[in-house]
Amino acid sequence: MTEKEYNKCVDLYSDNLFRFIVKNLEHTEDARDVVQNAFEILWKHCNDVPFEKAKSYLFTVAYHNMIDHVRKVKRVSLVEEFREEAKVTEQKIHNARAIIEKALNRLSDVQRSLIVLKDYEGYSYEEIGEIMKLNPSQVKVYLHRARAHLKEYLVKMENVI
Repeated sequence: MTEKEYNKCVDLYSDNLFRFIVKNLEHTEDARDVVQNAFEILWKHCNDVPFEKAKSYLFTVAYHNMIDHVRKVKRVSLVEEFREEAKVTEQKIHNARAIIEKALNRLSDVQRSLIVLKDYEGYSYEEIGEIMKLNPSQVKVYLHRARAHLKEYLVKMENVI
């Protein structure tokens, strides 16, 4: 891309790119920074990017810069939220392993075995079928039902607390 084509890209795409970023960020100055950075990156790579691909390249770079900016802002705001006085000092500690064991014990032997083989051991549907003498379709159906029973038990607060 030549310098003339780069300047044409600035004229053609800067307003659209800015509107796209400012709609997502909702902060004008941050949007300007992201757009300027995108054009700077395009300038650095102008020899590699053909003029016909410049628009998609700019929007892609700007989008990724916007995502990075949002992550950075979230990280900074989260650090500020965790001051010493904001920390909770006394919390009940729940034993997740005991809760899951209790939930698993409520399942039938077949369902428990399916959950253990698939989710704990990582066997495929076919391997589980061979182990338990079921076809893969039965494994999928029985596993779905077992997970539904687990979910039904685990979402109730009185079972978890």
